[in-house]
Amino acid sequence: MHSRRKFLATAGLLGAGTVLIPGCGMTQKSTSTGSVADKFVVNPYEVAVVRDYVYYAHSDFEQLKTYTEKYPHLINATVDWGDGDFESAIGATGHMGNREFAQFLLDKGARADLFVLTMLGKTDLVMAWLNEFPQLLNAIGPHGFTLLHHAEVGGKQAEDLHAYLLKAGLKEKFVNTFVKEEQ
Repeated sequence: MHSRRKFLATAGLLGAGTVLIPGCGMTQKSTSTGSVADKFVVNPYEVAVVRDYVYYAHSDFEQLKTYTEKYPHLINATVDWGDGDFESAIGATGHMGNREFAQFLLDKGARADLFVLTMLGKTDLVMAWLNEFPQLLNAIGPHGFTLLHHAEVGGKQAEDLHAYLLKAGLKEKFVNTFVKEEQ
């Protein structure tokens, strides 16, 4: 049986060893800006890779699967299409109504959100969120699509949610928040 002192000494050595092993996890770099975010780098993906991954999640299931295999940590990555219009692959599947794509990503560990749950027709979950946080009724998803849009593209499985959202007063399917008007 190990003594507490021996346990703590061993744990301390093991902990120190992980700090001293180079290339293990995050590496610290010097920065002149002093930003906390700039102090740690974990081999970030190129923006083009993330953008392509989210783009494929809209309509190319084979490429989505290929990228998910090749870059498994992209599963929750987001791309900023401009003006704060952030979108993840699961978000793309939601507003496109791609149930098979969404289920694939969820099975791989993607984080579900209110919009994709609406598209999937997860009535109990969505209504629980909206009962707890009623202001989310007017939430805006990727590209300005609302919960009503997601319920509509969800088809038969989301019919109950579609009716609920209409009854709750949601009228808009799209809010032109991110798309700039031509001048």
